[in-house]
Amino acid sequence: MSTQTPPSPRVQVKRLPERGRYDAETIHGILDQSFLCHVGFVVDGQPYVIPTGFGRVDDVVYIHGSAASRMLRSISGGIPVCVTVTLLDGLVLARSVFHHSMNYRSVVILGSARLVEDDGEKMRALHAISEQIVRGRWDDARKPNEQELKATSVLALTINEASAKIRTGPPKDEQEDYPLPIWAGVLPLHVAAGALEADPVLPEALAKQAPVYLKRYSPPGTR
Repeated sequence: MSTQTPPSPRVQVKRLPERGRYDAETIHGILDQSFLCHVGFVVDGQPYVIPTGFGRVDDVVYIHGSAASRMLRSISGGIPVCVTVTLLDGLVLARSVFHHSMNYRSVVILGSARLVEDDGEKMRALHAISEQIVRGRWDDARKPNEQELKATSVLALTINEASAKIRTGPPKDEQEDYPLPIWAGVLPLHVAAGALEADPVLPEALAKQAPVYLKRYSPPGTR
């Protein structure tokens, strides 16, 4: 059971509190094994949840997108946001349908994001996002020019109010169900890269020369 103190009641894990974690090492570790988050916010009473890429630098999560994006324009005004990241590790198959579950690691971050206006910080943030998705790509690709930087908004959310929730292990059935002749256990799930698909307009010779970091790609946190 976690003995750590949550930073606020808003992020305290109340359902199965023994699964809650509040230390930076656990929270950062989960964030660093993903590159896709979901951003929740409310505009004019309407809730929205938008998936987007992200990168972490120390205790700051950066997200980016078009400067015309409703999400980024709304959030940059300082409205409250909820950022979540979930890693699915396996399907937990119990003897009863009621006790089926999933093994997972998740993070919830609450706060208000700020608009990154300094070009230096913006470039560092874009570098972090790019490298979190595909390590090595930033040095290989053309960098954003001045016009592209102006067309891109970057938001920074400091990880001050956050919690992690983790489930691991086998199913937990009712005691009377254990003798049932039903297979039970965990079906592990992993993210795996498929075969590369070159852009059709690449010259044939270049199409066959994929970078090593793509040929040997592995998801964040497993490199």
